[in-house]
Amino acid sequence: MSGEHKGKGHGHREIIDDMSGKLGFTPQILETLGELEPESLQKYGMCNDKILSDGALPAKTKILMSLAVVASKQCERCVISQMQSALKNGATKEEIMEAMDVIFITSGAPAVAACRDALKLLM
Repeated sequence: MSGEHKGKGHGHREIIDDMSGKLGFTPQILETLGELEPESLQKYGMCNDKILSDGALPAKTKILMSLAVVASKQCERCVISQMQSALKNGATKEEIMEAMDVIFITSGAPAVAACRDALKLLM
């Protein structure tokens, strides 16, 4: 309630707009979180900033890692979001297909199946 979090002074609309700009789209969950509890959205935004910003690893690499993790959890909707983000952040078809190899090797056919609709974004 004190608003002393990192990124203070940013309302939930600004956080959503910033994340949407980096992702290239606005996940509906962000709108819902912003309406229900703006403090949670601010925490989510800080975590997302770590993934969507270059650091020791480029953002694109971290997003491809995120793609693999959500695929391993078999979250189809999450995979689509991460695929959109990967493409927006410069991932090539070849890089994504290599990530798919890693997904298959580490998580098996069910994880690859969770990528079915996301892979259509490459066509």
